[in-house]
Amino acid sequence: MGLKDLPADARPREKLIARGAAALSDSELLALLLRTGVAGTHVLQLAQQLLQQFGGIAGLLQASAEDLKRIKGLGGTAKRAELLAVLELSRRALAQQLAQRPVFDAPQAVKDYLQLHLAGHAHEVFAVLFLDSQHRLLALEELFRGTLNQTSVYPREVVQRALHHHAAAVVLAHNHPSGEVEPSRADEALTQNLKAALALVDVRVLDHVVVGPGRALSMAERGLI
Repeated sequence: MGLKDLPADARPREKLIARGAAALSDSELLALLLRTGVAGTHVLQLAQQLLQQFGGIAGLLQASAEDLKRIKGLGGTAKRAELLAVLELSRRALAQQLAQRPVFDAPQAVKDYLQLHLAGHAHEVFAVLFLDSQHRLLALEELFRGTLNQTSVYPREVVQRALHHHAAAVVLAHNHPSGEVEPSRADEALTQNLKAALALVDVRVLDHVVVGPGRALSMAERGLI
């Protein structure tokens, strides 16, 4: 069953046109992308099931092509491609915003951007946002990957990549797959080590963001930088 099988006043497409996208629920917006359900499952039910399985929109957008392929109703390429395209468009839109304005002018956009890149990983990933002298985004690189509980981060490699990008400043970031975003003492010590190493080449550490599913914490906002 698809969207056309719904009463006219209950169809997400018509509701969006009449009342705007903000009036739609997450499942209704997702149903617009899916368009059709599967045997015995209406498209809105399929959308709700997907959201529950992946822990909401953020989790779904973090799903890989292989994750989606295993879901009944997403075995074909078209729907999976559309969902993956939405994620990539979101990343590019946020990257463009951060490339055009100082990161301190858009702190929530920084968190959103990092969540889109890091929150879905089942293992720890350490990434760096490299910024120009106006604190605009030059590049994001995932530099190190580790186990569920720890990542080995080498300051020399971070310094080398900063020099490669001619960066004037950086924002450090890593994810906590457990969902707990409170920085550990090890996180604080790592931040200070990287701050000291980068200072030797005149690169400032502006922040260290800890990312979890659905949320992110700024160590700078906590006064830990």
